[in-house]
Amino acid sequence: MRKNSPASYFLLFISVLLLTTSCSKFSRLQKTGTDQEKYDAAMAYYKKGDFYRSGLLFEELIPLLKGSTESELAQFYYAYSQYQQGQYNTSQFLFKKFYDTYARSDYAQEAYYMHAFSLYKDSSPYNLDQASTHTAISAMQDFINTYPDSEFRDECTKYILELRAKLERKAYERAKLYYKISDFNIVSLKSAVISIENFKRDFPDSRYNEELAFLKVESQYNLATNSFIDKQKERYQDVVKFYQELVDKYPTGRYNRDAEKMFDDSQKQIEVIAKAELERQKLKETQPEPANAPTRVTTPAIAEPKGQ
Repeated sequence: MRKNSPASYFLLFISVLLLTTSCSKFSRLQKTGTDQEKYDAAMAYYKKGDFYRSGLLFEELIPLLKGSTESELAQFYYAYSQYQQGQYNTSQFLFKKFYDTYARSDYAQEAYYMHAFSLYKDSSPYNLDQASTHTAISAMQDFINTYPDSEFRDECTKYILELRAKLERKAYERAKLYYKISDFNIVSLKSAVISIENFKRDFPDSRYNEELAFLKVESQYNLATNSFIDKQKERYQDVVKFYQELVDKYPTGRYNRDAEKMFDDSQKQIEVIAKAELERQKLKETQPEPANAPTRVTTPAIAEPKGQ
């Protein structure tokens, strides 16, 4: 085993000594320092990148500096100290509070932007709940509306597009999830079709729309195939309609060949169903009434359970 040299022990001792001295100095400052000394130290810590100690001092000073010239900067840098530590939910609140308190400040616009930017940084990944993403988009848009000529406008526009892409991905994955778990389950197949329709409405220019348009055809085809006979005709007709929408929008699409097979089969099934309906109608018209048929008594209709 390699032994540590005397020099390494000396360096370790010096490091511990400096850390202890620094902590002791900061502790004394907190206990006995004047407000001005704490304010100057907080600024110095911030400039050195020690955002933790800077934040502790600013947090302590803010209630004591009300009405002073230092109060505005203390609150501004306190918000930044939290942002620099990655405490984005806290920093967005503090920047908004600063803006509301010092709306005429030279730092007001920057604080309002940092409020929105903190929300952007705090937005959840696409696979989680997207309430925070909606909030961030709203905040970015509010900033643009309030400061249409701001230097931060282009950045806000870029971040809004990024956030909307996250919502788009979330909606795409949800639509595909209904399709994946359907396994010929009627409810899931219906949900897949509805979810795809909603996606198309919310993201009309999405790169996912061609794939989802095909999945809508396939989901509807599976829904029709697994439905009760009284529901099949209408649902096969929807397959035909969805197929036409697909090929009209993407005439040379990569999914068209597979979709065409379902389209052809749907048309055949519609013809079979129509032929069976016609034969039943003819049979009903040609079949004579029994000679000794009892007189029918009209009774209130009882609703039958709806077929799938």
